[in-house]
Amino acid sequence: MTTLLVDIGNSRVKWAWLEGGRLGKARAADHSGWRARDFARRVIGSKRNIERILVASVAADALTDALAAAARLAGAPAPERVTTQRRACAVTVGYIDPWRLGVDRLLAMIAAHRRFAGQPVCAVAVGTALTIDLVGANGRHWGGSIIPAPPLMVASLLEGTNGIRRRAQGGASGRGRALFGRSTRAAVEQGARYAAAAAVDRAVSEATEVVGREPQLVLTGGGAPGLRPLLRTASVLVPDLVLEGLAAWCVGG
Repeated sequence: MTTLLVDIGNSRVKWAWLEGGRLGKARAADHSGWRARDFARRVIGSKRNIERILVASVAADALTDALAAAARLAGAPAPERVTTQRRACAVTVGYIDPWRLGVDRLLAMIAAHRRFAGQPVCAVAVGTALTIDLVGANGRHWGGSIIPAPPLMVASLLEGTNGIRRRAQGGASGRGRALFGRSTRAAVEQGARYAAAAAVDRAVSEATEVVGREPQLVLTGGGAPGLRPLLRTASVLVPDLVLEGLAAWCVGG
């Protein structure tokens, strides 16, 4: 079976082919301004004999609609949109209202739980937002946290404050040691990065108290490589965690 897996985030789209139960190389692109022809040309391409298209999206519906239109243009099957369920692939969502949990977070948890079977895991995705989710060794989702990722923290400060914005413009970069910048711009950027790292480390500490042992920390998302060196907690970087979760969903857990 040849299946196209598509993960549409707030800023980027990632995709990969699942063939014979094996997940191929993932590709990614900024989807700003994309229309049906962009999905048709860049994501579906000239592939033939596509049996299924699975899509997970947290972006505007217009992007999912554009993918559906691209599939029609290419003569491919209509995309099947994956949505959050209370229980999927051995993970039980802990939200009071499961539908309120982003499907990308559920898929990341599914993949992390599969990779580290028998261990609690803390799945952290660093995209436009930074999400943290705790899953016990038995697949129970204990809940999670959402904070702005570092670029969004920086943008918020620059947009919401006159003095900081003015002082952050121009001048030397002023990058200092660790947390301590020597210019306003560096202080804002380094402060945001270290604040995010501190939140992740604190989450692991809190999680250890909840589940009785330190969870395996699993990082994903475009901002994860930049955050990882700042963490005090050992971690594993899995760039395509959501696509792995989609693959698990496709084969039925």
